[in-house]
Amino acid sequence: PANGATLHRLLVEFAQLRDAGLDQSSDVGIADHIAHQVAFPSSMVDRIVPATTDADRARIAGELGVEDAWPVMTEPFCQWVVEDKFPTGRPAWEQFGVTMVRDVGPFEEMKLRLLNGSHSAIAYLGLLSGHATVDRAFADPAIRQFVDALWAEAIPTLPEDAGLDTSAYIAELAERFSNTALAHRTAQIANDGSQKLPQRIIASAIECLEAGTELVHLTLVVAAWIAACAARGKTLPEGHFTDPLDAALKELLSEQLPANETVTAVFDLAGFAGDHAERQTLIELVAVHLVHLRRDGPTLAFAALGIDMK
Repeated sequence: PANGATLHRLLVEFAQLRDAGLDQSSDVGIADHIAHQVAFPSSMVDRIVPATTDADRARIAGELGVEDAWPVMTEPFCQWVVEDKFPTGRPAWEQFGVTMVRDVGPFEEMKLRLLNGSHSAIAYLGLLSGHATVDRAFADPAIRQFVDALWAEAIPTLPEDAGLDTSAYIAELAERFSNTALAHRTAQIANDGSQKLPQRIIASAIECLEAGTELVHLTLVVAAWIAACAARGKTLPEGHFTDPLDAALKELLSEQLPANETVTAVFDLAGFAGDHAERQTLIELVAVHLVHLRRDGPTLAFAALGIDMK
């Protein structure tokens, strides 16, 4: 949500460096003008774009009769949210489907916690359940029930006064995740979990703990990530998905420590929850799920949540 402010800061710093090398007697600096006269609206885009595969290239070449080395596969849905901060006026982008808002932040949070958070859940639980794509995993009744409950858990962490229509948004997500033509691989979404989960899952979980609201589904996502990492080279192919912490994770998970010790060590390694007061509670909740996953995979984990497997 702060991409506008970030660009503003970087461009001003660049301009100041440029101005410092000018002949002040004859050249005019631009840093001050940029800092005070140029607007930098923040924006966000919501659209699922799977990685291009060789099968995509072959299909497109067959349909078009030409070879495209990098066709971009995407879904019909597209949302563009832009901060309405244009002091000298702007085109009427609303007429073309752009959502103009005072603050992009809440919309970014909704995307991260509802779309991206559930995407991670579908990826890790899908991999542990043998599902190669999002649509297949989401068609699994147990995973679908879990995702619905995950959304219900995360929605209260979003601001109520920001104009968010969460009901409409998750209804659209259900349609998007059911898109069989997209063939979005769970292994692709599973990449870089240590970097993605803090924004997608951990932040919501901490806010639930602070508010004293129910918290059981968010923590299963973290446990499923740990279990999926441990499954590589065993029930999942080695290198099926990757993470920047892979070397340290592989060494840690090979020790096969008790669940609570494993989760504590993973939290230390990834920096999850930092020094937050609720960190230990979060670790204990994740560890309970990891015990279930180790014993009987998602079957026992779902059963413990009262999810009907039929």
